Amino acid sequence: MKILMVNKFLYPKGGSETYVLKLGAYLDSQGHEIEYFGMQDERNIVGNRWNQYTENMDFHGGRLKKLLYPFKVIYSFKSRKAIRQILREFHPDVIHLNLFNFQITPSIIYEINKYRKSFNSQLKIIYTAHDYQLVCPNYTLRIPNGNELCFQCEGGKFVRCTTNRCIHSSRVRSLIGTVEGYLYKWRKTYRSIDKIIAPSSFMKTKLESNPDLRDKIAVLHNFVDIAESISVCEKRDYVLYFGRYSEIKGIATLVEACKRLPDIPFVFAGSGSVENEIENISNIKNVGFKSGTDLTELIKNARFSVFPSECYENCPFSVLESISLGTPVIGANIGGVPELIDNNKNGELFECGNLDELTQQIKSLWEDKERLELYARQCLETQFDTVSDYCKKLFKEI
Repeated sequence: MKILMVNKFLYPKGGSETYVLKLGAYLDSQGHEIEYFGMQDERNIVGNRWNQYTENMDFHGGRLKKLLYPFKVIYSFKSRKAIRQILREFHPDVIHLNLFNFQITPSIIYEINKYRKSFNSQLKIIYTAHDYQLVCPNYTLRIPNGNELCFQCEGGKFVRCTTNRCIHSSRVRSLIGTVEGYLYKWRKTYRSIDKIIAPSSFMKTKLESNPDLRDKIAVLHNFVDIAESISVCEKRDYVLYFGRYSEIKGIATLVEACKRLPDIPFVFAGSGSVENEIENISNIKNVGFKSGTDLTELIKNARFSVFPSECYENCPFSVLESISLGTPVIGANIGGVPELIDNNKNGELFECGNLDELTQQIKSLWEDKERLELYARQCLETQFDTVSDYCKKLFKEI
């Protein structure tokens, strides 16, 4: 089968890229023909034979070009032209959309439809929803000003994005998100997607608020890619956080908990915009971004990990990987996280953003080695899909 994987980033960056790169590599190993389409970037580790990409756009750090970017993030002629050549040269059987709004834009869906009509093609479009972009213009179901979780855009009321300045706290950028939301709602663009993969039941319920998506959604929890046979190992004396250093990931709350627990050593592995909040705290060791064997060893050896996210997570790889490696997780009871953590068996749940509860749970679990050992054994009994299992289920949905 010929499959074109579409994602704005084609290098390791976050959970969606982990998914795209590992899934693509596995499909390639099974004899499928895989090509990739996304932004041009010197960090890309995958691509396509025709060197066709959309231009690189970065909306952070004041780089938004006031005259051109507002139009390019809504509709991209560059993306349409680039994917047109790939379609006509590659003739894929499946287009697998992942992150595509803003940098690539839904304009490519019109080019795919044009190709299907011109070539009388049975080409299928599937979309894995890594965030809530199709029902929330800032994709997080969260108002950044005041850190308020919300679903005010339910039913396509995208003007709320502008009212609340939901995109980078900017009214102009939020207006662009509002326009994009209404444009593709009115044009019924997403009806062209044949199947939507929701990584959690929670996400499915949110996507179903859009009637154009409602009958297309299947729930498939993300896979884990653990190459080695894992057994309970002797744990070392630290609590682990690994992932993005970001406000929405609950870093500030976790750091305050660390300050309240000066006798417990913490290891933070990652990078991000609020890294400065981690510095100069005596019981936090910041080891920076880790991957591969280095990250695996950090996870396996930790007494437990903490996942304190303060946004509606879908199916975070951090939780999947920790449990699969025999390391219990204290996780925020939000979004799809409770679908992964079996409370008081392979970890524990706490109320999202509740500093007192998080602090007490960390202290209690740290001091109870017997409970930790029980959780660790039950982690290894938890069954998540391998990438092979996942692909079998995925192909049944196509």
